[in-house]
Amino acid sequence: MQDWLGIVQAARVGGWVVYPLTLLAVIALVIILDRAWVFWRFAAIPRPDADGNVPGDPGHTAAFRHLPAQHALRRLFDPLIRNAAKPAWWIEARAGALALEVQRDMSKGLWVLETIVTAAPLLGLLGTIVGMMHAFRLIGNNGLVNPGGVTGGVAQALVATAIGLVIALVSLFAFNYFSRRIDRLVDELEASASAWLSDLRLEQERQTETS
Repeated sequence: MQDWLGIVQAARVGGWVVYPLTLLAVIALVIILDRAWVFWRFAAIPRPDADGNVPGDPGHTAAFRHLPAQHALRRLFDPLIRNAAKPAWWIEARAGALALEVQRDMSKGLWVLETIVTAAPLLGLLGTIVGMMHAFRLIGNNGLVNPGGVTGGVAQALVATAIGLVIALVSLFAFNYFSRRIDRLVDELEASASAWLSDLRLEQERQTETS
């Protein structure tokens, strides 16, 4: 309880800069929770089963039918499977476009998180400057006039800087984590699509030879 009271008291000392910093913290938290839920719900790639079957194999497309309609794997393979009779070059181009679309949707809000990484420390620095200006203003020509006011201004400066750095650090770790997850997801989608396309080409060649 004392720790929470200390945090609240420190926020009060931080001055008006704490309010926009709090807004940035709330926005960052909302984006982090939203992306975490999206990746958990729509980006988890099923692993091969005991027989080595993986989603995307032409003979085992039912393996990912249980996934949500907005899952990255279904968004990639459903259109491809519906157009499996088209030329391989068309399917390959379509797979690339679908992978880019999935990447764009998974990246929603991350630019805001990246902006917060830069904006939060700068806003904290602004609070530092304001606090130091307030502290030095209390020093008159005849020396120190109000020691309590000076220390309060310095405290305001330190609190604003600390809050800005904490927000930036949390946002930076989250941004890097989600960016890495997106890169890994796109790599897995491209690998699955390539394997599926290779099997499809082989099947088309066999049909051509038999006909």
